[in-house]
Amino acid sequence: MGQGLGRTRSVGLRGVTGFVVDVEAHVAPGLPGFAISGLGDSAVKQSSDRIKAAAGLIDDMVVSQRRVTVNLSPAGERKVGTGFDLAIFVAVGAAMRLVPTAVVRDVVHIGEVGLDGTVRAVPGVLPLVRTAAMAGVRHVVVPVANAGEARLVSGVQVHPVADVPELVRRYDALGKGRGVEDVQVPAVVEPPPEPVRDLSEVVGQADAKLALEIAAAGGHHLLLAGPPGAGKTMLAERLPGLLPALGEAESMEVTAIHSVLGALGAGEDVRLISRPPFVAPHHGASQAAVIGGGSGHIRPGAITQAHRGVLFLDETPEFDKGVLQSLRTPLERGTVSIARAQETVTFPSRFQLVLAANPCPCGNGWGKGLDCTCTPLMRRSYFGKLSGPLLDRVDLQVHVQPPGLSMAGAAPGESSAAVASRVAGARDAQGERWRAVLGRRRGVNADVPGSVLRGRPWRLPTSATTTLDRALESGALSLRGYDRTLRCAWTIADVMGLQRPGRAEVDLALSLRHRAGAAA
Repeated sequence: MGQGLGRTRSVGLRGVTGFVVDVEAHVAPGLPGFAISGLGDSAVKQSSDRIKAAAGLIDDMVVSQRRVTVNLSPAGERKVGTGFDLAIFVAVGAAMRLVPTAVVRDVVHIGEVGLDGTVRAVPGVLPLVRTAAMAGVRHVVVPVANAGEARLVSGVQVHPVADVPELVRRYDALGKGRGVEDVQVPAVVEPPPEPVRDLSEVVGQADAKLALEIAAAGGHHLLLAGPPGAGKTMLAERLPGLLPALGEAESMEVTAIHSVLGALGAGEDVRLISRPPFVAPHHGASQAAVIGGGSGHIRPGAITQAHRGVLFLDETPEFDKGVLQSLRTPLERGTVSIARAQETVTFPSRFQLVLAANPCPCGNGWGKGLDCTCTPLMRRSYFGKLSGPLLDRVDLQVHVQPPGLSMAGAAPGESSAAVASRVAGARDAQGERWRAVLGRRRGVNADVPGSVLRGRPWRLPTSATTTLDRALESGALSLRGYDRTLRCAWTIADVMGLQRPGRAEVDLALSLRHRAGAAA
């Protein structure tokens, strides 16, 4: 039995980005033992037991009778998960001269090793393989179940593997100069497409539909307030259908996040996510579930899962107040940082927020409110969760009235396709206008700094902002609200095909900002 030093490579995950890890294994005679250094979590440390069992399937690989020391470098970087199993197994095999060291030295291995030698899928393979490709790696070995998403990364050759005995045989053939064929990945039947939710199915709600179109065109946040059954959820669910498809870089970002969450599925039929995601957590969700976190491994939350898409909070006042307040920083920065004693992880969270709320706990406090059973204190404390700094960041605030009987038999309204075409035209105009300001082609009005809109050459004449200026001077509007109203006015002008907003567009933007609060 050979002994010595073996090396190969793997990739660790930090948030939704990876870092290359050099896996070193030293095998020597002496008191039997299996030590793993390099700041691994409990799953990494337990890999020794899985590798000992799997090594028993390989002739001359009696790991349990040798002293094995494994180091994961950089040793000061925290390693999480079972994805290092396969690399550790190959490094130990190289140290025992059972696989050719020169072949495996620059190959990245990702996968969990079972007690029976099978190589099992792990989450986050897409960002891991992408990191390897960016580091110059040209060959990556992954589990068969992860081969589909691994092959979404260009510039790297992906080798699926089903079990470790088969991998050792393939490496032995390579070391002897013989060619080998990769394991065939079984085809997966594509799931049926999700039913299309069309805007024409929503009865009435002209004001809410207008606000929805403006929100989609400019990337603005939206509040829908109204009684139960008025159509708030229906409207929110149709917002993703109005948004343009994701660009190539955005698709890779979103797909990588879903890969880390283990939400891509398995097999060869994995594709890049091309549509903006729609995420709707339950109102009982914890802060860690919405924002991200966890006691051990820090995982992305709902706001990261909604990156480049829509985060819908139904029954918003029922959410914990701390959860709602923690949304403020991600709304401004587009990222969220989760700090722990040993590390700080930053996740992307550039999402479009849609809030839905009843006027009171019983839901009947609208109109004359004759059926409402809530006290004034209950109503204030209920809707009060949406006041202050959070509500100041919501550009469009609309009251949704329940449609009357006369609307039940009305002809269907505009389809999502018709509205989406206007949204696409408005976004093209914004991209051209703000390309130099934002430094990218797909910029929207919601991303433009307020100082740009208030300065030359984009500052609107006083005749157009008279009402808005008066609201700022009287204290009815904060400077943040002033800037957000200006952004909405520009979006309204883009939807209408105007070069610049006038007083009518600015006043409409201001009225849409206060309509829900006045109704509530």
